[in-house]
Amino acid sequence: MALTKKQKEIYDYICRYYQEHGVSPTQKEIKEEFSFKSFGSVQKYISYLSDAGLLENDWNARRGLKPATTKQERNDNEIALLGNVAAGIPIEAIENPSDTITIPDHMRKIRGPLFALHVVGDSMIEDGILDGDIIVCRHQVTANQGETIVAVVDGEATVKKFFKKKNLIELHPANKTMRPFIIDPNEQDIKVAGVLVGLMRFYE
Repeated sequence: MALTKKQKEIYDYICRYYQEHGVSPTQKEIKEEFSFKSFGSVQKYISYLSDAGLLENDWNARRGLKPATTKQERNDNEIALLGNVAAGIPIEAIENPSDTITIPDHMRKIRGPLFALHVVGDSMIEDGILDGDIIVCRHQVTANQGETIVAVVDGEATVKKFFKKKNLIELHPANKTMRPFIIDPNEQDIKVAGVLVGLMRFYE
């Protein structure tokens, strides 16, 4: 299970508190630290982190939380979250290496450097890539026919299926209502930024 930025902030706070005090913070302390309006919000985050295997939680104890992994293990699962990528008309890709996202353990087995992007648009819905998803990509500058890639066209990023035909490059959507982009590399600057290797989706 992956962590959003807020989930990671709460997890790091619990770990830091536990290291400093030898016990975990109470739900009241977590609520005050993050200015939550209700204990329900605190319990939602604790439940998610527990289900993800990151916290051990004794519900009968006032300070029953305990980190289940070390900080080093968490860092090994962090990759750069670089911004937005269009699943539709290309939009500007904003690089912000200070943002990261935690990926599931099994994704660490993927060879090569990884990065993540937020998906905006619905051109890839027939491949199960939805608006709001986060895609995980392996950074590489080449692609095979039919692979789903992140392409940067004239400085803007889009996620599409890659095809090369004679001297042209075609970027195909997975949406029957949309047409592919036909690109002449002599007229437009196009680069392959990465190939799709995973997808993450959050429901809250």
